[in-house]
Amino acid sequence: MASDMEGVKYEEEFILNSRGMKLFTCRWLPKNTTPKALIFICHGYAMECSITMNSTAIRLAKAGFALYGIDYEGHGKSAGLEGYVKSFDNVVDDCTNHFTNICESKENKGKMRYLLGESMGGAVALLVHRKKPEFWDGAVLVAPMCKIADELRPSPFVISALTKLCKFIPTWKIIPTNDIIDVAFKVPEIREQIRENPYCYKGRPRLQTGYELLRVSSDLEQRLEEVTLPFLVLHGEDDKVTDKSVSKQLHNVASSQDKTLKMYPNMWHGLLYGETPDNIEIVFSDIISWLENRSAFGNSRLEGELKSGNDDLSK
Repeated sequence: MASDMEGVKYEEEFILNSRGMKLFTCRWLPKNTTPKALIFICHGYAMECSITMNSTAIRLAKAGFALYGIDYEGHGKSAGLEGYVKSFDNVVDDCTNHFTNICESKENKGKMRYLLGESMGGAVALLVHRKKPEFWDGAVLVAPMCKIADELRPSPFVISALTKLCKFIPTWKIIPTNDIIDVAFKVPEIREQIRENPYCYKGRPRLQTGYELLRVSSDLEQRLEEVTLPFLVLHGEDDKVTDKSVSKQLHNVASSQDKTLKMYPNMWHGLLYGETPDNIEIVFSDIISWLENRSAFGNSRLEGELKSGNDDLSK
């Protein structure tokens, strides 16, 4: 996941969330040019932004976009018990608050704003959208966790037993699962880089975390028609982590007027950095083309915001 930073300015900052926890944030900005649009990264379960998503952010920053990331509570360089998601609602609130503050800063007024969610981050992005449906101009959803694949999902009996145990030992790491790294990322060198990354969680899922992932993915699967923003959803045909059929279902039933589905034969779950270089080029060509086509012309939300700003200046 080594990347060339030439032409890209990278910055880091810790912020406090509403619960007083210190969260790590970062940004990649194109040098010497005004960003075409703002993109907000929602990373996957057990992942983080500054290393794992670095190559993705640099590619998009070199294409002229400003990228912003945040490590969730219990993930990456942020505070909290490692790999522990006490409440998915807290994750969504933290992302919403941080991303909204950036969008509403003076220098970012009048810019298009997009969510980029990978795997569990796809679920985060959809829930951030659900909180403020008219705020976001679009989303890129990469193998989104709208349903956990059957290969990784415990049996109903095990789920029932673990759900009851959640009340007593929520932080215990006892959920039986396959090694997600081995089934998510095709290229062996990438698997090793993730295993060597000290900020990626590698233990078994904690009970409460697993419960929250199942709860949220089941809720999303039942409410796909509530998705209204423009989106591009991408999924590998050989994904064994998240269910590709639900990405197809999202494309079919979402209320969005502008929706695009890309399915990639012979590709796995980790489309952004876990595939072969040629495959990664194909994926990013599709992502950048989709973003550029929509960023170039604006939309009614942006027109209204610019008009309101001009009206204020004329008073």
